Amino acid sequence: MKRILYQLPLSHDCEKARWLLDFKDLEYSAKNLFPAAHRVLTLFKSQSSTVPLVKDGKEWIGDSTELAFYLDAKYTLRPLLPSDPVLRSKAVTIEDLADKAGAHVRRWIYSQVLAEDEVMNVMLDYYSYAKPFKKQLAPIIRKGISQLYNVTPQKGAASLVKIQQAIDELEIMLLANGGRYFVGDCLGLADITVASMFAPMLSIKATPWQTLTPSNVNMQAFYGQFINRPLGQWIVRIYQEERHARANWRGD
Repeated sequence: MKRILYQLPLSHDCEKARWLLDFKDLEYSAKNLFPAAHRVLTLFKSQSSTVPLVKDGKEWIGDSTELAFYLDAKYTLRPLLPSDPVLRSKAVTIEDLADKAGAHVRRWIYSQVLAEDEVMNVMLDYYSYAKPFKKQLAPIIRKGISQLYNVTPQKGAASLVKIQQAIDELEIMLLANGGRYFVGDCLGLADITVASMFAPMLSIKATPWQTLTPSNVNMQAFYGQFINRPLGQWIVRIYQEERHARANWRGD
């Protein structure tokens, strides 16, 4: 059976999907879709305009949360969600909070770094047919991202406030559970979602954002604060200890 993850290398939602599949120890191929054009396939196969999109045999799954439930139902080893209904509800609540914060993470980071060449390098260098035209494509893609995610200095500043609120809330939940995992005593959907959604803000090694280091005063200030907070330290540790990645974020 051919299992395929269709992705955009820079997407933290796709990082979440990769981690879910890796956690379940499932073989899969990571295929890059071209920005904007990816919507043709995702709309046709899953009635969604976003990635990740996973093909598992005859099944198409077009949302990372839907993917988690699908994987737990079909591949029961190493459950992502607890069987206890109270803990399960808690995990879903944390995942939803982190997913919503992830949208603000994306907008704020783009408001800070979208004009930098390194962003276009990560976004386009893994498409052999597009790389020679990167100079021509870059302004078009930047404009599309700005419009799609409503990236402006004002919206970016508002998103940063939302991010800080989410960090405060998530830290309380993490520390209330002992500080090692968000729910129960092992890695699960809540942990994977939180780490994936916030990893772009910490330039985590062996991720698409490893070269997007803080390059301006705003990013440097936030990075310096976040890396020293319990949640920031937890994300770094969870990536080091629990993220057994296949190094395929660039695509296969």
